[in-house]
Amino acid sequence: MKLSILVPVFNERSRVEELLDRVLHAPLPPRWMREVLLIDDGSTDGTSELLDALAQGDLVRVHHSPVNCGKGTSVRIGLKLATGEYALIQDADLEYDPQDYPLLLEPLLTGRADVVYGSRFLGSRQGMSFSHVLGNRLLTWTANLLFGGRLTDAYTCYKVMPLLLARSLDLRARDFDLEAEITARVLSRRLRIQEVPIRYCARTGREGKKIRKMDGLLGWLALLRYRFLS
Repeated sequence: MKLSILVPVFNERSRVEELLDRVLHAPLPPRWMREVLLIDDGSTDGTSELLDALAQGDLVRVHHSPVNCGKGTSVRIGLKLATGEYALIQDADLEYDPQDYPLLLEPLLTGRADVVYGSRFLGSRQGMSFSHVLGNRLLTWTANLLFGGRLTDAYTCYKVMPLLLARSLDLRARDFDLEAEITARVLSRRLRIQEVPIRYCARTGREGKKIRKMDGLLGWLALLRYRFLS
């Protein structure tokens, strides 16, 4: 088996090397392989050049987008390039811990789930501001209400599923509304989603956090759109 780890990257020169080291040394089930797809989303801080230096043949592959298109676009590119049986989305900002990979994969390997979400609200979270807690709670409540879900963390980065399933979702989101779209599509198809507790250490806007309050509003509107207009 091979796990394709999709890493959207935008202006993360100070963090991406450490992130890659963590991803490459994260535990996987016995006899599993991994590939890391670093999708550079039009970085302007020297990240692009650093990624080229970090490439390692088929193990670490790099794709460069000429302009910044958003996380959703980067993940969709990664899904097209991936060659593994399973796909996992990994942010490049060190907020999520690759040591949680075994927890994320276990429900898939035992046949208990079609899709696995890593929940920050079932596990430990450090540094998440009140506004981000409230925003994530509201988005999750809305997703559950609209699509009949029972999630605790609809907007988590950690979403894992078979690659063919991910491709079949026909994702179209360009930015952070990707999280809303994936949740809407998997809940609409009545797929079995299992959440597992993960570790999360938030960073601040001063430290380079990309998502903003407006992204939360756009995600909420996206959930309404996918429910009533799709």
